[in-house]
Order: sequence, then structure tokens, then C-alpha cells
Amino acid sequence: VQLVESGGGSVQAGGSLILSCAASGYAYSTYSMGWFRQAPGKEREGIATIASDGSTEYADSVKGRFTISKANAKNTLSLQMNSLKPEDTAMYYCAATEGWWLRPLATAYNYWGQGTQVTVSS
Repeated sequence: VQLVESGGGSVQAGGSLILSCAASGYAYSTYSMGWFRQAPGKEREGIATIASDGSTEYADSVKGRFTISKANAKNTLSLQMNSLKPEDTAMYYCAATEGWWLRPLATAYNYWGQGTQVTVSS
């Protein structure tokens, strides 16, 4: 199983970014996936998850601003991030786990990408 994130970068507050995660090595459509982030000195935080049936869940901190989507035909997970804030600055990771799972609990995810940095300036 391999997960490779892309799309991070630097943006001003109020701007937008789209993160992508290319997945390979497993039956993508049967897995649940999520986006997590970790800022320096803070714990890894689950911000958006999508279960194998397409159900989604968001952390309160990003609800209404971020949208997670999963393109099974392309084995790609995306995170559309709008109205970015300086507090969104972090390393962002995609993760996968087999079967149906929705809770943004890091320990439930077996596979992780290397991460992509997002920096939001005020």
C-alpha cells in the first residue's frame, strides 16, 4: 500500500488549496480514508474522513470550509480547502484503513503517506 500526497504550499489567509493523495497497492474502493494534520508541538488531528461507502465526517475546526472526496476510478483522495486560516498551518497526511470506518481516530488507520506542508500566512 502506497499513499502519496501532493498539493501543499503557501497561501495567504482566505485563500484555497486542493490536496491530493494518490493511492496504489490495494483495492481502493473497499477502504476508508482520511486527512489528518499535525502542527509543530501539537498532536495529530483528524480533520476529514470518508468511509468506503462515501459517508463523510469533519472536525468542527474545518467544517464548512474543507471538503473531502474520493475518486475510486482514479484511486485518488482529495481535500478542497477554502477560507484558509493561519491556524490551518500544518503538515497534512492522508491515511487509509480497510473496510468501513468514519471516526477521525489516527490509531484506526493502518497506512499513511509522507505528508505535504500547508502554510497559511496572515
